[in-house]
Amino acid sequence: MSGEVPAKVQGIYEEVLRRNPGETEFHQAVREVLESLAVVLDRHREYTEMKTVERICEPERQIIFRVPWQDDRGEVWINRGFRVEFNSALGPYKGGLRFHPSVNLGIVKFLGFEQIFKNALTGMPIGGGKGGSDFDPKGRSDAEVMRFCQSFMTELYRHLGEYTDVPAGDIGVGAREIGYLFGQYKRITNRYESGVLTGKGLGWGGALVRTEATGYGAAFFAEAMMAVRGETFEGKRVVISGSGNVAVYGIEKVHQLGGTAVACSDSSGYVVDEKGIDLDLLKQVKEVERGRVDTYAQRRDSATFVAGGSVWDVPCDVAIPSATQNELDGDAAAVLARNGCRYVVEGANMPATPAAVKVFRDTGIGFAPGKAANAGGVATSALEMQQNASRDRWTFEHSEARLAEIMRDIHARCHETAEEYGSPGDLVLGANVAGFLQVAEAVHAHGLI
Repeated sequence: MSGEVPAKVQGIYEEVLRRNPGETEFHQAVREVLESLAVVLDRHREYTEMKTVERICEPERQIIFRVPWQDDRGEVWINRGFRVEFNSALGPYKGGLRFHPSVNLGIVKFLGFEQIFKNALTGMPIGGGKGGSDFDPKGRSDAEVMRFCQSFMTELYRHLGEYTDVPAGDIGVGAREIGYLFGQYKRITNRYESGVLTGKGLGWGGALVRTEATGYGAAFFAEAMMAVRGETFEGKRVVISGSGNVAVYGIEKVHQLGGTAVACSDSSGYVVDEKGIDLDLLKQVKEVERGRVDTYAQRRDSATFVAGGSVWDVPCDVAIPSATQNELDGDAAAVLARNGCRYVVEGANMPATPAAVKVFRDTGIGFAPGKAANAGGVATSALEMQQNASRDRWTFEHSEARLAEIMRDIHARCHETAEEYGSPGDLVLGANVAGFLQVAEAVHAHGLI
């Protein structure tokens, strides 16, 4: 921790380290929030007396279970499943499931901890949770993915419910996986409880705009940031890392708002298209063919593929890291600053390292943390829950308008809170403090539980 924070916050952090050894990403997420909360604890003595911060840093429930399944050749595999139900002060636990080899308890706890404040910022009645497995769906057949999902849900179902815990998708968990998970939940419980999962297919309880929500939301948040400086997307060069849902639909909305996305990436490298990313071609390659971005470059004369390297070497006005945690480090941030980048908006969860955030602050780059800027996904999940509860279906236009309104409100709350707590323009502090205060008030109202 920095020497500027009060000793009482340092003590909270050290206790988190002691109780959660080896969980680096979780430590990073907690530290970032704690540094913002020093000013809050100075104003609100009751949060220290009742150990409110310590209670929020400790998950209400951590579930770890084995997931045995059989592949198409008959070989048996055993993966590990996780669900961390972190905080239910504002509503049922809400947060995605991630299927990826990198998933472990520390990753899930970091994501769940961030989810608490992200969900609070939306203003929706949802608590924070996260889950997943170290299973890798890449290269697996539909039948193998189905058998894994059925085994996973056979254990997890007992912890879920529309008033208890409502998972959604995340990395490696799309409409296919949500469908298999829901089918097994329905089979076991004998209930068509459509509100128990979000990200469902449109034909059976899903919500319009859910697929686009995180990418659209990040663009709407960026637009609100620029408006404070009297700017718009018009004429802006934009670089977006990744090429999944967040990146694809972030590109789509950036183009609709007048910007030009010139680069995106995947694990093989990145593609630069000076004419602007051809969205139809990118969707064909990534969503239909499930190919790599080098295929995009092969079919587009104006595009160049760079194997490996850093997409952040591409000059831009706006950078939207949308791939994974800690993808943008201090060196990459320095390159962005030298190349004239003016805004960095996190489309993924904690993609910028602390060193990168320091560079942004030191150079005056406007920075939007993921818990605020990428909250569009979970906000639209909550809208899906509303539609399921009322047996209703909203139009695309109505759902998008609600999303845009929510993202503008989130930006306003972060901006105003930063000013109120003496750090105008610091959206990291604004997001952390605004989210914490809403959760903390509910925690106190419910008593010592």
